[in-house]
Amino acid sequence: MVSVDFGRRSDNSGVSVPRSVRVNVVAVAILAVAVALASAAWMATEDWTLPVALILVGLALMQSPRVAQQWERGVVLKLGRFVGLRGPGLFWIVPFVDRVSSWIDQRTITTSFAAEQTLTSDTVPVNVDAVLFWMVHDAQKAALEVQDYAQAVSWAAQTALRDIIGKTALADLLRGREQIEADLQQLIDQRSNPWGVTVSSVEMRDIVIPVALQDAMSREAQAAREKQARIILGQAEMEIAHSFQEAAKSYHDNPTALHLRAMNMLYEGLKEKGALMLIPSSAVESMGMGGMLGAAAMRQERLTGGGENKKETA
Repeated sequence: MVSVDFGRRSDNSGVSVPRSVRVNVVAVAILAVAVALASAAWMATEDWTLPVALILVGLALMQSPRVAQQWERGVVLKLGRFVGLRGPGLFWIVPFVDRVSSWIDQRTITTSFAAEQTLTSDTVPVNVDAVLFWMVHDAQKAALEVQDYAQAVSWAAQTALRDIIGKTALADLLRGREQIEADLQQLIDQRSNPWGVTVSSVEMRDIVIPVALQDAMSREAQAAREKQARIILGQAEMEIAHSFQEAAKSYHDNPTALHLRAMNMLYEGLKEKGALMLIPSSAVESMGMGGMLGAAAMRQERLTGGGENKKETA
């Protein structure tokens, strides 16, 4: 079954109004049969009265068959009174008595909405963009309880978003998106459920705050990170000092270990040619490093002098 839907139009007030003209193959077939009978009648009688009557009857009867898509329901009124929902598929109405006032789409519908320059509970203006996923679960309520259910859902979502933003601080708005989306879904669903509409979910796409506030928050975050870095550095210094304290206790009770450590430090410092080490005189006296330092200096001088003699000889 093939049908041609001419869609929806909008009047000057912006309210979406369904068009009642929906041509389907059954209606076209009825009109074609009426035209064929009218042509045959004219050829038989050569009188226009019967052919014209047959064509008018065909035009009237072609208003009777209607086709609803699988996801649609047609709202049928008989002389202005609701008589029921029709569809999906082919159904028939009485021409000029019954009327399909609207076609209800029961698929999941997405509606984008936004709140611009809305103040949070701590008086910060924000712009929030969100997407609403909803569907009509009761086509009769959607047709009879509200003039334009799609526009009503959109306005309900916008007002609910403004209400939620006005009760939420900026920090909670930025960190707790999931909770805000759940609260927003519940609030919109409470408002739209009497219209036969169910809200599946709400997704917040973007939260925009003033540029000056973004700079201030960036500086605040940078200062917090620097503070944390200084705290970590101080803790590291305390751990190093504690380690030195424990090492000092070990060396105090074991002079041999202290001498071995001093020799190792001297070796590490002088193994590179031209290295210079500064050692406190108290360390030299307490650890007996005078002889070692003298021997190391003489060896270093001998190596340096030998290298210079080789250069002069060359």
